[in-house]
Amino acid sequence: MQISYAEVRRTGIVALTAAFVLLLAACSDKAQPPPQAPAGPVQVGVVTVRTGGVQLSSELPGRLEAVRTAQVRARVAGILTKRLFNEGSDVKAGQALFQIDAAPYQAALDSARAALARAQANKAQAQANEERYKPLAAAKAISQQDYLNLQTQLKQADADLLSSQAALRTAQINLGYASVVAPISGRIGRALVTEGALVGQGEATQLAQIQQIDPLYVNFTQPATEALRLRRAIEAGRLDRSAGATVVRVVLDDGSVHPQPAKLLFSDLTVDQASGQITLRAELPNPKGELLPGLYVRVRIEQATAPQAVLLPQQAVSRGGPQGDSVLVVVGQKPVRRPVRLGPAQGKQWVVLEGLKPGDKVVADGFQRLRPDSTVQAVEWQPPAAPGAAASAPASAAR
Repeated sequence: MQISYAEVRRTGIVALTAAFVLLLAACSDKAQPPPQAPAGPVQVGVVTVRTGGVQLSSELPGRLEAVRTAQVRARVAGILTKRLFNEGSDVKAGQALFQIDAAPYQAALDSARAALARAQANKAQAQANEERYKPLAAAKAISQQDYLNLQTQLKQADADLLSSQAALRTAQINLGYASVVAPISGRIGRALVTEGALVGQGEATQLAQIQQIDPLYVNFTQPATEALRLRRAIEAGRLDRSAGATVVRVVLDDGSVHPQPAKLLFSDLTVDQASGQITLRAELPNPKGELLPGLYVRVRIEQATAPQAVLLPQQAVSRGGPQGDSVLVVVGQKPVRRPVRLGPAQGKQWVVLEGLKPGDKVVADGFQRLRPDSTVQAVEWQPPAAPGAAASAPASAAR
């Protein structure tokens, strides 16, 4: 099939014309600006300020410690023959825990008794001689030197008797040490030696450890600057000291709160130079023995009350800006930034001590839609539902 040159030229011209028309259409589309959204107020979620008394509490890191800890040690040398307790059980003070081979110490006790009997016999003989020769010495029937020798022998017999009595007591003590008893009441851990081991040879071998865990100590730290700021706020009248003893609650790792409060015992008199913290200690009842020494916890301590404070969700507060801590307050239809003075955090909320008054509407949601010249429409903000409640709602609706 033959295609003429004229047909080829006509086909090319048509293709170029179509491409040019499409290019013009694309350029005209780009030249038109996108449609503008109608201007109007931006909807934001606000929290209406209400003042009231707020208990100020701080959550601080802490660790549990046994009130009393005693190491059970072998005080005499010998072969361990028996273990008389169950590992991990509660023991009483004076309860027998281990038995060391007592045969050598029984023999030493028998020898000490024999030595004591011999010393008693020697004293009796020396005393009889002194009494028999005493009238002869008075009548000068014997020399004064002989009578002085008799008196010296009596004194030596007294000394030997006292030494034998001390040796007998030592032998009795060593025999008693062959039975190793609990020095305190508490919970005993695992045995550190087994039967057949040689213990106490050259040093007091540790056999086990006992810890008294009811009650427990709670050791925790607080920044010294925070404690100083709290004290100054109380002195200035912005805060009231909590009535009575300071309340201390222990928050466990799963978020639950120990049912019984702890009693604050003392705070350290010096600040740790490395961390700038002060150490505090509280006493926590542990009647069921559920909590163990060494466990890390959170300590919630109530130290003062703010009589006219405000609670705001944390996302409503801007921290560390050019004006310091601040919030956005809706005035008319305009958001206005206002500086505030914060207290400690209470869960997911900040305690605001100064800067707001009742009725102020603080922006808590919708920040991303705001522009410098925006007008706003305030609607009351509702906190999001807990995940558990949100998950259970469809299930209840389905039923």
